[in-house]
Amino acid sequence: MSAPSLTPSKAGAPRPPTPRAQRPPAPGGSFARSLKRHATAHGFLIGAVLCFTVFSWYPMIREFLLAFQKTEGGRTTWVGLDNLVTVFHDPAFWQAWRNTLLFTVLALVLGFAVPFVVAVVINEFRHGQAYLRLLVYLPVMLPPVAAVLLFKYLYDPGYGLLNELFRFLHLPEQQWLQDPDLSMLSVVIASTWMNMGGATLIYLAALQGIPGELYEAAELDGAGLFRKIWHVTVPQTRLVLSLMLLMQVIATMQVFVEPFLLTGGAGPEGSTTTVVYLIYQYAFNFNNYGAAAALGLLLLVLLAGFSAVYVKLSRAEDA
Repeated sequence: MSAPSLTPSKAGAPRPPTPRAQRPPAPGGSFARSLKRHATAHGFLIGAVLCFTVFSWYPMIREFLLAFQKTEGGRTTWVGLDNLVTVFHDPAFWQAWRNTLLFTVLALVLGFAVPFVVAVVINEFRHGQAYLRLLVYLPVMLPPVAAVLLFKYLYDPGYGLLNELFRFLHLPEQQWLQDPDLSMLSVVIASTWMNMGGATLIYLAALQGIPGELYEAAELDGAGLFRKIWHVTVPQTRLVLSLMLLMQVIATMQVFVEPFLLTGGAGPEGSTTTVVYLIYQYAFNFNNYGAAAALGLLLLVLLAGFSAVYVKLSRAEDA
């Protein structure tokens, strides 16, 4: 008689259940289920596209068309390049471009370098960084009008704090906003103080992402503070610096609020007339919307060309 087997026989083993026949999905069913599952995401996406269409893309297309049109008595006619010819023959055109480029250069010297230096200094503190970040960002939270009124008080030739300080130091008083040679620099200083908070926080975030081992290796090699900044900090934050450079050039070329509120727009002898302020004059003082749109189109083409060159150089450098 044979011994009983410990392995169950195949005849007595339970069979796996037979899978039921699955029906083919109905046409369009997967898309409907996906749409229902992501309804909230699609809603936000559609809202964003509509906002861009209404507030960004449509004004750009309308400006492009308006640059070649002229509206008189409610009638709109095509005039081709006449608006561009009108803008080019305006004596204020070239002065506005010179002032805008001067503002951009001065803003890069101050507004690009100062936030980076401030971020490096804050990064060296081991305690109280949160309070310092708040202190640096406070000017950004001020309404522009309030910040400009503060600087108008500082620049006042009679009782302004700057001239009070100059009198205390036995230095000659200055006509900060009334002197054509100082008005643009005064506007740049005010603009730098008003807008440096955001750039400082971006630089500070980039600095805190640098590995500490790099600084330790530099110290072992005998590098001082400036050598560590030049050989470690700047290379490690190169991408952020280049991106902020592009954004600052685009922002400073469109400056309007600071000169308009500080010097009335044109300034003494037209020293603070910028391209955007000239666009404002064409549109709201001269009622020449075609010339305003043509000048805006020129500024758009210039900034787009600068951005394209920047992107091309960045790709060539990264390759």
